[in-house]
Amino acid sequence: MMKKTVMIKHGYYNLTGLLFLPENVDDSQTYPAIVISAPAGAVKEQSPSFYAERLAARGLISLVFDTSFQGESGGEPRYVENPYVRVEDVKCAVDYLTSLSYIDSERIGALGICSGGGYVINAAMTDRRIKAVAGVSISDPGSWIRDGLEHEITLEAQLALLEEASKQRTAEANGSAALYGPYVPEETSPEMPRTLIEAHDYYRTPRGAHPRSVNKVSLLSVDKLLTFDTFRFIDSFLTQPILLVAGTKADTINYSKEVIEKAASRDKELYKISGASHVDLYDKKVMLIQRLIKFLLSFQKIIKLTTHFNFLKKSKR
Repeated sequence: MMKKTVMIKHGYYNLTGLLFLPENVDDSQTYPAIVISAPAGAVKEQSPSFYAERLAARGLISLVFDTSFQGESGGEPRYVENPYVRVEDVKCAVDYLTSLSYIDSERIGALGICSGGGYVINAAMTDRRIKAVAGVSISDPGSWIRDGLEHEITLEAQLALLEEASKQRTAEANGSAALYGPYVPEETSPEMPRTLIEAHDYYRTPRGAHPRSVNKVSLLSVDKLLTFDTFRFIDSFLTQPILLVAGTKADTINYSKEVIEKAASRDKELYKISGASHVDLYDKKVMLIQRLIKFLLSFQKIIKLTTHFNFLKKSKR
């Protein structure tokens, strides 16, 4: 397997990506490929690369990238989580793949992790170049911020947050410094939600920490996220084959259930990993890699099996 740094054009700036290539890629042939979209606040070297390495080792060309305003990618202001731009990130990554002579533009799929799964689903509704959709521990980033996992956030709290974000925008427009909050807690306590404790264990410890994953989100993200309706129109426009993978102990599994229930696709599956939590699937439960490969190869007319690679061989990693 080979990995190389690539630049993905995104309007006036570039996204920095990593392209994972299986061994023996022949430029005279064309191959399927997959775009992998990261969780909010993550960088390409974290869970996206965990999947890309293993998918490429089994023969599937995989592209990961730092999202706009994060990591090595461009865009200002920094550390804003703008869902509309995140969706465009996915489409720009597809643009890049179509520019490569050895990629079959009719066999491009997309995989998203956590909020990246929500963004991939949203992108696939309107970007018909995405022929198959997969997600791992997906979330609905708009609903998560707007409503909370248990729909515990009140309208009064939502309006108060919008007021705070609006005041901060005025302050920054008049020269004040940006105001950031953390994605995950720097310290945990037993009464915290399980997902936050596990996210800390992944992002803020040697298990998954990366120096460019700085655990900062701008308050200017709030107005964009609160009005973003991630899954609107999936009952009409999400017609591609779908595989979603979720742990049975994940407090986010209802997002996957909602998509499978409502999506217009006739080929859709929720693959449950018994006993797994949301964050477990960031870098554990490697068994699901094989299920993802099987899914991506099962739609022969979309991402068809070639004889050039042994897709089912075990990774040496």
